[in-house]
Amino acid sequence: MSEPLPTAPSPIVPSPDASATRALSMSTIAFTVCFAVWTIFSIIGVTIKTELGLTETQFGLLIGMPILTGSLVRILLGIWTDRLGGRLVYTTTMLAAALATFLLAFAHSYTQMLIAALGVGLAGGSFAVGVAYVSRFYPAGKQGTALGIFGVGNVGAAVTKFVAPFVLLAWGWQSVALVWAAALAVMAVLFWFTTEDDPVIRRRRVSGAEQPRSFLAEFEPLRDIRVWRFALYYFFAFGAFVALSLWLPRYLIGVYGFDIATAGMIGAAYSIPASIFRAYGGVLSDRIGARTVLYWTFAVSAVATAVLSLPAADYTVRGIDGPIDFHFQIGPVAFIALASVLGFFMSLGKAAVYKHIPVYYPGNVGAVGGLVGMIGGLGGFLLPIAFGVLNDLTGIWSSCFMLLFVTVAVCFAWMHFTVRRMTRQAPPPVLVPAAE
Repeated sequence: MSEPLPTAPSPIVPSPDASATRALSMSTIAFTVCFAVWTIFSIIGVTIKTELGLTETQFGLLIGMPILTGSLVRILLGIWTDRLGGRLVYTTTMLAAALATFLLAFAHSYTQMLIAALGVGLAGGSFAVGVAYVSRFYPAGKQGTALGIFGVGNVGAAVTKFVAPFVLLAWGWQSVALVWAAALAVMAVLFWFTTEDDPVIRRRRVSGAEQPRSFLAEFEPLRDIRVWRFALYYFFAFGAFVALSLWLPRYLIGVYGFDIATAGMIGAAYSIPASIFRAYGGVLSDRIGARTVLYWTFAVSAVATAVLSLPAADYTVRGIDGPIDFHFQIGPVAFIALASVLGFFMSLGKAAVYKHIPVYYPGNVGAVGGLVGMIGGLGGFLLPIAFGVLNDLTGIWSSCFMLLFVTVAVCFAWMHFTVRRMTRQAPPPVLVPAAE
């Protein structure tokens, strides 16, 4: 059951063409590289933790710092994209993030690394730029699919987990930062020379029209409570995905004793389907409605996180012939399977949330998409820190999934009660007599 669509006209061009295909493909590749840089601490952070003797909480803050920057800048980058065009903003963002990643290689203290990590996080802000840029090339009926394909760039997290461990083991974590910075700088140059401005910017340039509204007016839709509800959904669907992408290598090493290369590859195995199937989530949202997709996302995620929340335990029962000892623990195979299912449905949910934005807010995709992306990204920042704090306070590894279960339960409840209220307020259908 999809939500009723607004009647506001959309500035999107009526049909995609070669420039739209090129914009989508290059934006997706660029976002893949950006996401690989954005999650770089999921691998090098483990080595840095050992070198500096960090606590779990300090480690959570370090890997979450780029996520903070990438989240907070999204709303501004989205608005700048609406006003200046995605081609310029995307290229500038990538170059700035590449410089910060290069400087990271020369950081020595924990404080210096935190500061460098803030700059690295600019790469994550590219998502809001890409959403606003790509959506302008496609009509409303195809935006879910287009933005789902663009979101496949999340697979960059898997690229980092596959490749970075081997670069790290061969040349050190500083080399990882230098190689990733070079890749991002090259991508920025390629993007600039292979794309063009979106249709809205081109029309604005040809007509010589001024900006359609003031900068403050761009924030007007943020007063709508529905925007914040979508943001909460994205806090779980995207924020928890990023948090787990960063946390899984540490979790697998601590719980199952894997080495860093194996943990990185398993983490990549989680990230790949969770990224690639985002495109499928966009297609499903176009076909059966974003609300239906979100219902499935939250229901399955609640079950998966509830099971993963169960801690390893030893307990004794009084049997007929005396005490009987039992041991319970989710084994590595079962854990990987459940995590993959969770990642798959998160990927569907990410696409479903963003299906709503260009439909409901066609003139404010940058601002609304930026806010939703910012809140989702903040989930990727806050959750790893919360995971570390919970580990320090409880000493239970699975406490991270307990927190995720509570989060998805709140999302599910808010959506369900909102849908019920909308259904009760909807006018009754008009019955038309059948033709004789």
